[in-house]
Amino acid sequence: MSLTDSKNDSDYHKDAEANGVPASNELADELLENLGYSPELARNRSTFQVTFMAVILASIPYGLATTMYYPLVGGGPVNIIWGWVAISLITLCVAASLGEITSIYPTAGGVYYQAFMLAPMRWRRIAGWICGWLYLVGNITITLAVTFGTTQFIVSCVNVFETAPGVGVLAGEAYQVFLIFLAMTFLCNAVSALGNRWLPLLDTAAIFLTIAGVLAIIITCLVLAKHGRHTAEYTFTNFEVSSGWTPGWSFCIGLLQAGYGTSSTGMIVSMCEEVQKPSIQVPKALIATVFFNFIVGLLFLIPMVFVLPEISTLIASSQPFPLIVKSAVGSSGIAFALLLPLMILGTMCGIGCTTASSRCVWAFARDGAVPGSKWWMVIHKKLDMPFNAMMLSMAVQIILGIVYFGSSAAFNAFSGVGVICLTTSYTVPIAINLFTGRKKVKNASFNLGAFGFVSNIVAVAWASFVVPLFCMPSALPVSSTTMNYASVVFVAATLVSGVWYWVWGRKNYAGPPTHDE
Repeated sequence: MSLTDSKNDSDYHKDAEANGVPASNELADELLENLGYSPELARNRSTFQVTFMAVILASIPYGLATTMYYPLVGGGPVNIIWGWVAISLITLCVAASLGEITSIYPTAGGVYYQAFMLAPMRWRRIAGWICGWLYLVGNITITLAVTFGTTQFIVSCVNVFETAPGVGVLAGEAYQVFLIFLAMTFLCNAVSALGNRWLPLLDTAAIFLTIAGVLAIIITCLVLAKHGRHTAEYTFTNFEVSSGWTPGWSFCIGLLQAGYGTSSTGMIVSMCEEVQKPSIQVPKALIATVFFNFIVGLLFLIPMVFVLPEISTLIASSQPFPLIVKSAVGSSGIAFALLLPLMILGTMCGIGCTTASSRCVWAFARDGAVPGSKWWMVIHKKLDMPFNAMMLSMAVQIILGIVYFGSSAAFNAFSGVGVICLTTSYTVPIAINLFTGRKKVKNASFNLGAFGFVSNIVAVAWASFVVPLFCMPSALPVSSTTMNYASVVFVAATLVSGVWYWVWGRKNYAGPPTHDE
């Protein structure tokens, strides 16, 4: 189907409204063709499966466990629990806003394609370019943060076994951590590439692992509670600043835990071309994921705060959660057994993020916006996935991982820039939609109605706050090893995209295929 033969957007949406949501893969592919692309990937995910993948991308118990340091140093129990509640409400607004737009433009280009199509004609190319690079960098760095965080978490879990009080069995030297990180990265990429057709089943299994793991941890810790249990007053009202920042800003710094855990919410949009009914399934998955994660997060966090040891002893470690579990159960063996599901879940989260980031790289390269696009836009026919794009993403992650040799706070930089870029990229199409009067979503199959303005405004305000917030160091005073280098990575990525636009993009980049005149 040529672009000139395609229906225009308004005609298509009128037809969709009259005929209902596409009921087959053929109609979903027809929708994609009318948006300017030829179907290249198999649609093998149902509503439940795409929701499960979205849940695994967040992997809330794992994500909250590996970033527990930030709310502990930021404000203690109040930061842990109420920070999670606040960010979950904000994330609901972001997810709902994205779902509304995705119901009209369900492509693997995700927010990049949406920003281009929603922007006024004269600003389309630059809007698409900026959003696309933010989304690309966000996908790659958040995937790196997951694999790197899992690496550090594994080291901490192993070190619940000690050779002497306070001395773990694994030294955790820089080279050891980096080698484990490499192994994790290779494993995630191998499973994602070679087991592509089995990934929906893996995501489904991971859901049951999540529920079982959370129940095992909270029940065992609450029942044993070797050092006693705190009161409800302590759990829900104690605010204890250990960061050196002023109390208000310290609380905000502690939001990195919740922000990191929910930052992957919109990555599922990149899977639109592998979903059977993307206009309905993906918006449903976005909303369902937020609610599921919110409930699981509270069930996980509240019991752990009840058995929290002295915060001053926990913040000496970048991964304090294993210490919390060990303190509660009083046994290294039991602690390790309870932590094992979280280590597996972290690996599955890495596989999910690897899959989503490869689709993001492929979709952006498909429109010629990535240097060497002809290599990265190729679909491996036998594996039925963008293998070259995945290898590019992996190579960039490994190169960035070398930063760890210079700073033990590398994870802070990776997760910080991932949250910044992803949240900002989600907000670009939302902001354009808001400031153009929400005209193009008026007939969306997933329409928010009056709530749309509210959710859009909340999403834009949050993104404006995220950029300075997650560039800040988590504690004062700051040294070269504790500095937050998220701003450095963010500026470097911005320079690369800016130079590439000046050298090539401004003359050659036309944006996604479109039939608009």
